[in-house]
This record gives sequence, C-alpha cells and structure tokens, in this order.
Amino acid sequence: MTGLNIVYEDDVLLVVDKPSGLLMHPSWLDRRETDTLAGRAKAYLAQQSEGAKVHTVHRLDRPTSGLVVMCKDDHAAKALVEQFQEKTVNKRYWAICRGFAPVAETLDYPLIEEHDRIADKFADSDKPAQEAITEFRRLGITELAIPVSRYPKMRLSWMECVPVTGRKHQIRRHLKHLRYPILGDTRHGCRHLNRAVEGSFGELFMGLRAVEMSFQHPVTNELMTFNVGADNVWSCWLDRLGWSFPGSP
Repeated sequence: MTGLNIVYEDDVLLVVDKPSGLLMHPSWLDRRETDTLAGRAKAYLAQQSEGAKVHTVHRLDRPTSGLVVMCKDDHAAKALVEQFQEKTVNKRYWAICRGFAPVAETLDYPLIEEHDRIADKFADSDKPAQEAITEFRRLGITELAIPVSRYPKMRLSWMECVPVTGRKHQIRRHLKHLRYPILGDTRHGCRHLNRAVEGSFGELFMGLRAVEMSFQHPVTNELMTFNVGADNVWSCWLDRLGWSFPGSP
C-alpha cells in the first residue's frame, strides 16, 4: 500500500488526487484487491488519531483519476452528501476522445440507470431514464499517423466536460452517444481506437480525469474550490499524443 496525494486537509475534510487503477473502496468487482483509496486514507488518518474514521461521499470509477473529497466525521459527511444530492457540487473533467469534436456543445440526453452485473445485482433495474446534461468544450485537437480501423490517421480531441447532473458513467456514455468515445474506455469506448493506441505505445490508459471541484465547506460554509492539472500519467500521455504541454490548457 502506498500513500496519498493530498491536495487539502483540515479537521473534517481530506481532498486527494486519486490515481488511475485504484478502487475507491472494497468491491465485489475485485474481491481480492485490498489496496483501496478508502483504505489508504484510513491508514493515513490512523497515524494521527487512533480510531479515526473516513467517509467517502462520492466516487470515481477505478480507471478514472483526479479529485476526491472525503470526510473525517459523520456530520461533515452527511452535509456533503446532501450537497451532492442537491447538485450544488460543481465538477470539471478532462477527457481525451476519438475524433474532432465540436468547439462547444451541451448535451441533454436522458440515461437509463446503468448497473454492474456483480456490484449492482440487487439494484432496481426498472427505473425510467433520468435527466442527464453535460457541457463540453474542446481544449485541443491532434492527428497522429496511426491507422484506426479503416482510417489512415488517428484524430483525437482534448475535452473539458462539466456534468450538470451526476448519473453513473455520464460523461463516458454521453461522449459515446455523440460518437466521440473516450480513449481507454473498455466499456463505452471504441475497441478500434484502444487497439491502435495499445499497439503503437504498448499500453493503454483511461482518458478521463477529474480536475476541478467546488462545494461549500460542511462546517464553515466557505466556498472551497480545488484544481489539479495533469498528473505524471496524464503528462506522459499528453506528450505522446501530440500535446506538448503537461499543465492546464
């Protein structure tokens, strides 16, 4: 088990930069995996105070990297959960997707709740489609001399994504609907793109990262805003894919 990349900490909050590939907490998706973000946070807090607690109030998918906020007590966790439920938490993501996407677009496309076969096997599967809105802005484009399926070159867009609502896999599913699937997404992505990238670079990564989050502090009510740019993995891939600067565009 390794440490945490701590972005901010106070008496009730712990904001971290989650690396790609790390589970948020123990899951039926991988029962043998013992290294989780919640476990790392609990071990870190236990060094400061015996019996310390950690509460996860939202989540990122395992392959997605970026900002995660956790709470150290029940009251703060409850207050933050309410903010997520009331959609007052603002989040911004980066995504790398196939094709030359529009400069800007807002997609209002309802989504049926998506369930994991194992983790959500007891969930209600009869819910109607729910409102789902995402705002997209293109940050850059690139074209590489790498064939993808029948196309002689690989075209990619670097997107800023703002989910107005918070449905499961919303950004991934919305970009798939727009025919700009996210690089490295093995569930909603493009297998031809993923194969081409893995064949050219010998590895693959999930091109989705949570780079900004803002919410009201659960105790002081102060507006808290956190930003992270590219981590080491993203810096490497931005350079590989033709974007020569690793920081914020």
